Amino acid sequence: MIDSLLVANRGEIARRIIRTAKRLGIRTIAVHSEADAGMPFVLEADESVAIGPAAPAQSYRNADAILAAAKATGAKAIHPGYGFLSENADFARTVEANGLVWVGPGADAISAMGDKINARNLMAAAGVPVAPGTPDPAGSADDAVEAACGIGYPVMVKASAGGGGMGMAVAEDEAGLRKAFDQVSAFAERTFGDGSVLLERYFPRVRHVEVQILGLADGRVIALSERECSVQRRNQKLVEEAPSPAVSPESRARLLAAAALAGEAVGYRNAGTVECLLDPATGEFFFLEMNTRLQVEHPITELIHGIDLVEEQLRIASGLAPTFDPDALTTTGHAIELRVNAEDPKRFFPGPGHITTWVEPTGDGVRVDSGYGPDLTVTPHYDSLMAKLIVYAADRDEAIAKARAAVAGFQIAGPKNNLPFFAELLDNPEFTSGDYDTGIVSRMR
Repeated sequence: MIDSLLVANRGEIARRIIRTAKRLGIRTIAVHSEADAGMPFVLEADESVAIGPAAPAQSYRNADAILAAAKATGAKAIHPGYGFLSENADFARTVEANGLVWVGPGADAISAMGDKINARNLMAAAGVPVAPGTPDPAGSADDAVEAACGIGYPVMVKASAGGGGMGMAVAEDEAGLRKAFDQVSAFAERTFGDGSVLLERYFPRVRHVEVQILGLADGRVIALSERECSVQRRNQKLVEEAPSPAVSPESRARLLAAAALAGEAVGYRNAGTVECLLDPATGEFFFLEMNTRLQVEHPITELIHGIDLVEEQLRIASGLAPTFDPDALTTTGHAIELRVNAEDPKRFFPGPGHITTWVEPTGDGVRVDSGYGPDLTVTPHYDSLMAKLIVYAADRDEAIAKARAAVAGFQIAGPKNNLPFFAELLDNPEFTSGDYDTGIVSRMR
């Protein structure tokens, strides 16, 4: 096992990685911006290094500063968490070129899956189901219109280099497609430095289901279980649950097999997630993208399997076998995760501010992965996620009941927060029935 780990991230995910590493006896190093000097993840690490101003480009995305911190502290490995540099293939290569262990998939796999068009074509060639769409970037709005004639409207216009729900628009007809093409291409060029665009069939009623995979140190790729991620605003997730109430045992077997096949196609190592669209009308599923990192919602997979995914990541990176038998993996119970954000619970606009009250709920089956606490400030420099409220129970109905009680018991004052939205959702008949889709939030609003 590696003996020292630098966590190249912040907030709740840095704190969560540090917790597991310290349990395993690994020396932990936090890096932080000037704005985060007093944050819990900094105080809980064995060592900390300031790496720059608040702006992410000058701190958490500053590869040179992070590598200098690793060298200065004698770190043997770097865990990137999610976001920032976690899916930056050049950074992964540089980490390894400097003699450090990269706790994540290889740079080649990151590159292969980072381009949505390339990823889609690789998956199709490997036999993973993909939705009807363009095998190559649409070079112009005219090309996009021609492609849409073969795909059929409505279509989803997507930035090839995008991710996390960014750089996407739906077009219902030719006029809408031309407008969406120009908007998405311009956004992608500004945001990702790559304005290439792909088209896929858009399903008006669809569920977002993903599968946690692990590429083990011995070369095998295994699929653990699926997560339901259909409660979204602006194509970004708010609530996840595992297992999905929409997936039958037969569909689950096919879905997990396809996810493992996707990982094998790129020689995947470490933790990753294969995201799919599920057509509830037919039960068909289609590859959407692969996230080559640890997901925000990984705790619900941990709870139904009884494993620690960060520990498994560290073991894989160290060349060790997993803590469990991959051939005897089982799931038990039901877990739900709610992303507690500093945002308006009605329109979901960011609402940073100083936290005057912070009381986390407790109890059997209640877990809070938080990045904040009382007398801290949520700044506008970073993502609005303050904490993940996770509940686990024997079945879905009991998990929903625990979630209701936990939401009621979570007290936050200062910044705006979306706890009132969760209270509304957990009483919504569409959600409680389990028969919902990615449009549920818009129908509630």
